[in-house]
Amino acid sequence: MDKQQSIIEESLTALLEDESFLPDLKEQTRDQAFKSLVSILSTPNHIHKSFLRVALENGMIIRVPAFRVQHNDTVGPYKGGIRFHESVNEGEVANLAKLMTLKNALHELPFGGAKGGVVINPRDYSNKELNLICKTYVQYFDDILGPSKDIPAPDVGTGEREMDWMMGEYKENHPGEEYRGSFTGKSIVNGGSLGRREATGKGVYFTFRYMMHDFLRENKKWLSETDNRFAKTALAHEDQSLRMAVQGFGNLGSVAALEAYKCDYLQNKIVAVSDQNVMVYHEEGLDIPALVKYTEENEGELPKTEEDLQNSDIKAEIKERDDLLELDVDVLLLAALEDQIHMDNVENIKAKLIIEGANGPITEDADKYLADRGILIVPDILANAGGVIVSYFEWVQGRDTQFMDEDEIYKKLYKKMKHTMDTIYPQFFGDPFPLRQNCYIHTVMKISTIMYRQGKLY
Repeated sequence: MDKQQSIIEESLTALLEDESFLPDLKEQTRDQAFKSLVSILSTPNHIHKSFLRVALENGMIIRVPAFRVQHNDTVGPYKGGIRFHESVNEGEVANLAKLMTLKNALHELPFGGAKGGVVINPRDYSNKELNLICKTYVQYFDDILGPSKDIPAPDVGTGEREMDWMMGEYKENHPGEEYRGSFTGKSIVNGGSLGRREATGKGVYFTFRYMMHDFLRENKKWLSETDNRFAKTALAHEDQSLRMAVQGFGNLGSVAALEAYKCDYLQNKIVAVSDQNVMVYHEEGLDIPALVKYTEENEGELPKTEEDLQNSDIKAEIKERDDLLELDVDVLLLAALEDQIHMDNVENIKAKLIIEGANGPITEDADKYLADRGILIVPDILANAGGVIVSYFEWVQGRDTQFMDEDEIYKKLYKKMKHTMDTIYPQFFGDPFPLRQNCYIHTVMKISTIMYRQGKLY
């Protein structure tokens, strides 16, 4: 059983005993309805898969596995990214689609959940070949995509370039139809939203900063009186210099790290960052703007050698990439891939505060182990929704053909995330459940109520 499914079932079990939830359902009817909810939320509505036929520049023809999983559309049209990665598989895509359903409901977005994947390493293909892969993906899945059906966005291995290509192909296939809302995460010139590229990273850090600064200060009295173990962890780190390590220095991690570096509310010292090659470490704190500049000039990669550091005038050491997770720091920001903290390394984790920028970076068993130790985890479902929230703004702007400036986008983003946190944080610090469980209970309750109102539990 995957982690999302386990928490969904635990959440429904807790809600079954809460008579204020769906009070019209009694006794056997109530039990049957909750079993129906488990069945509905545990399985996707549709799994679409194919092998894309791609003609390479060397004359070869290859067949590339591709997926689009549509989990649930109770709240609205399907929404979720498309990732290009050599490890993508059907199970992973299905789990991520489920997470998107829950994430969209948590943040009150009018979308269901979906996810796509293509089993390639994009670095192995030329731009022309990647363009063909994108267009072929749209051709193969054309009948299920669209502004009111299923709206893809970027994910690991894809970005605005790929979304531009895909939207262009959709437009070609649907002449005279509305097309701007068919994909989000596009370039600005192609109808994308200002702030979309930075939205996930900014949202990830804002979630943490709001909890550790705004919420703690406003609620310090009652938090100090509670026996909640997670409240004790948060209060123990209030007004301290927080040593932080960031795993993954791509679009998400670099933006979140820069937000932390510039933050005037918390005393952050980012001592380590890593990418797929190396860890860059400096005990006194890294110059994050200099590292961001370096990656922009070097195909997104961090300095790999001492010579690279010297030539760029960056004070740091080069260390082994995988050692970052076990550093003696206060905060870990996980912005790489799934399953980075697991039972083989969880006992070596020293950080007391963990932020999930990536989707599913902690396995289920490791998650429970860390929670039992009182380690406060800001989960993916709450932290990394900035991208899909601004994707929603982009979708709305595309339909209205009226566009907001960047400041307005960020104000609306923070307002929406603040609303979610003001709903979740008081409940979280007031009961014994981890923050992830609180988020799931809230979102399962919302989706279940809507399904009940729509007559889908009969």
